[in-house]
Amino acid sequence: MSEAPILKINNLKKHFQLSGNRVLKAVDGLNFEIKRGETFGLVGESGCGKSTAGRTIMRLYEPTDGEVIFGGRDVRKLRGAERQKFTSDMQMVFQDPYASLNPRMTVGKIIAEGIDIHGLYRGNKRTERVHQLLDAVGLNEEHANRFPHEFSGGQRQRIGIARALAIEPKFIIADEPISALDVSVQAQVVNLFKKLQREHDLTYLFIAHDLAMVKHISDRIGVMYLGKLVEVADSEKLNAKPLHPYTQSLLSAIPIPDPEVQKTRERIILQGEIPSPLNPPSGCPFRTRCPSAMDKCAQSMPAYKEVEQGHFVACHLY
Repeated sequence: MSEAPILKINNLKKHFQLSGNRVLKAVDGLNFEIKRGETFGLVGESGCGKSTAGRTIMRLYEPTDGEVIFGGRDVRKLRGAERQKFTSDMQMVFQDPYASLNPRMTVGKIIAEGIDIHGLYRGNKRTERVHQLLDAVGLNEEHANRFPHEFSGGQRQRIGIARALAIEPKFIIADEPISALDVSVQAQVVNLFKKLQREHDLTYLFIAHDLAMVKHISDRIGVMYLGKLVEVADSEKLNAKPLHPYTQSLLSAIPIPDPEVQKTRERIILQGEIPSPLNPPSGCPFRTRCPSAMDKCAQSMPAYKEVEQGHFVACHLY
């Protein structure tokens, strides 16, 4: 019997009520699960709702509907000590390393904040723990007395990762952790995530818009479009045989480092702009840009179903 997933998302929705009775459906019915020890990559264009999904799972936003089952427990029903245990088991690394660190606090205090809240270490052991964490992310112990403005973007993101690790979580949501960094630094930070996963037995939800980078770090990938999942599959299977037209277009944009192969590839250029999530198209949200759109795509939303072992897709072509 296979082990129960560490995280299970059932029909998760997050809608924002705007003025004039308008509703922004940022996340609109997500279903996926993440196994213990794996990295699940969540990709899509800017504004598709992937960061909102991460924050809703973390309970930084209250879900409009649906369930977040973490470690077999419904997160919305946790109270008191159970709720505190959940916040220590699940941590987040934020997108912007410039905005997510308090400029008035030293790096040591930033990293130790969670340790103090959860009462994990005191005195010399607390200082030792901070130094251990700085070492784990490739920084030095003397950095503990400096302030965030004294560090580069890549170093700040390492501080954010150390802060997330401080209370020994089992699960980390990494919300576009490399998108604000220089390309030369991105690979270093991704490799750091992989190293820490091996050493600390971590599970990741890795949110990004760069499919090439997600392919490098993820075991499985979910592709989002306008608040909905359109495809989920193993990383290798998704790259070798993408089923949804949107996934096919995203993959066609990734250059292959072989000039002969690259010459023969057909680039799928999507027409038009992404529709507004305030006024999404009827039926399938992707139909207005889809090269394979049919009449029934406008009439009904395609069911999200498993078409091959572990390969899910929401498309009328299947």
